[in-house]
Amino acid sequence: MSIEQLARDNVRALTPYQSARRLGGKGDVWLNANEYPTAVPFELSQQTLNRYPECQPKAVIENYAAYAGVKPEQVLVSRGADEGIELLVRAFCEPGRDAVLFCPPTYGMYSVSAETIGVECRTVPTKADWQLDLPAIADSLANVKVVYVCSPNNPTGQIINPQDFRTLLEMTRDKALVVADEAYIEFCPQATLAGWLAEYPHLVILRTLSKAFALAGCAAALRWRMKR
Repeated sequence: MSIEQLARDNVRALTPYQSARRLGGKGDVWLNANEYPTAVPFELSQQTLNRYPECQPKAVIENYAAYAGVKPEQVLVSRGADEGIELLVRAFCEPGRDAVLFCPPTYGMYSVSAETIGVECRTVPTKADWQLDLPAIADSLANVKVVYVCSPNNPTGQIINPQDFRTLLEMTRDKALVVADEAYIEFCPQATLAGWLAEYPHLVILRTLSKAFALAGCAAALRWRMKR
């Protein structure tokens, strides 16, 4: 028996996410990765390399909370927003029983994370104007534990109508988490839902330092959820 045959069936059948590097190409500027083209100044003390980093670095949490206008207890640091996506599936979804829902065309890691863990992926395509099809979502929520909505959306750049977000949050209250993926929110900061956390305890906001801050190499992303 080969090593591949020992893997779970759903993993063997998985279509992997194709990052910018894996898609190929030449040159030093990778527009399809949304990377800043030039390096930024960064210093690292070699005296700390023999120690494991702090699990939830206080300085990062407090400074990012101040930047985003939220409380430090609402900030959780993860190794990239992709890890945050996967942690939500692991923490809230039972494989073979629960589902996640997202609205294509959108970011590919929602499906990869769920399929790897063995959680059903349910899709409701966006409408012709790239906005949410709320009636179709309402009809598809059975057993859904996590709803991912990217705004500004990758790859369309569309900002999701705030009232549609409110409608979605109301229809999922006490049923599922709504994850607002705000990886590109610095390009449209007025559209953030950070001020809604107190009103909607089932709202999660994903952020990243890899886009507007040109710190993809730091693998630092943040996930917020209001404590119950």
